[in-house]
Amino acid sequence: MNRDQFEGGLRNLKGRGRTALGAVAGRARPQVEGAYEQVAGVAQAAYGRTRDRAEDLYEDGYRLADEAVSRGRHLRDETLQRGRHLQEEARGRGRHLRHEARQRGRELVLRADENRGTTLALVAATAFGLGWLLSRRR
Repeated sequence: MNRDQFEGGLRNLKGRGRTALGAVAGRARPQVEGAYEQVAGVAQAAYGRTRDRAEDLYEDGYRLADEAVSRGRHLRDETLQRGRHLQEEARGRGRHLRHEARQRGRELVLRADENRGTTLALVAATAFGLGWLLSRRR
């Protein structure tokens, strides 16, 4: 409860008392002034409640923004960590595949060197086949 709520409640009670005294005395002016004080007190109390609610919403918004920043930093850090892990894994796989390709290439060179006649025949047949396919398209 803030000051406006408290003062508005007191003002409302004061206005009710004034209205009641004016009614008992049969005087219109105190009744009207009392009714005015009542309305003003209710309005001031409502303003105080609204101000309290606005402050609560502000604090909630501030907490939400702070939490969003914290979560964003956490997600950023987690993403960086996962990215580094994936990068290391990709490098490892790339090294393995490069080593395997070199090894298979060396084996192929050795086989081709051991079977020179067959290799020459295969290269010639492949060249002839490609030449024939390309010449038919024109």
